[in-house]
Amino acid sequence: MNSTAENEEILRRVLDRWNAAVDAHEPQHVAAEFTADAIFQGLHPYTVGPQGVADYYDSQPPGMTAAYRILETRRLADDLVLGYLSVDFSFTDRPTLTVYLSVLVKPTPDGLLAAARAHRAA
Repeated sequence: MNSTAENEEILRRVLDRWNAAVDAHEPQHVAAEFTADAIFQGLHPYTVGPQGVADYYDSQPPGMTAAYRILETRRLADDLVLGYLSVDFSFTDRPTLTVYLSVLVKPTPDGLLAAARAHRAA
């Protein structure tokens, strides 16, 4: 049986690496968490694939950090977990920005990878 705790553990394996790379301002490490066909939408038009992810995070200001909280999970298939998160992005020179993020995580031969979409809070 697929429990919420199991789903959250799968998500955290990807999200903790993503979070560490965002906090360290390492765009290529952030991008390494995404599949080759990942559809990624930050607060700019969407891109497909890790290069768009790297470009997006490279454009973010140094000192930006992220703190995420998993709000909901769903197991869409045995090897596919959907997560809905709240993420607070903190900056050195402006107020914290809260966004909602949906992430789809699946295993690959190299480990778990994700596709993500961000939604700015109202």
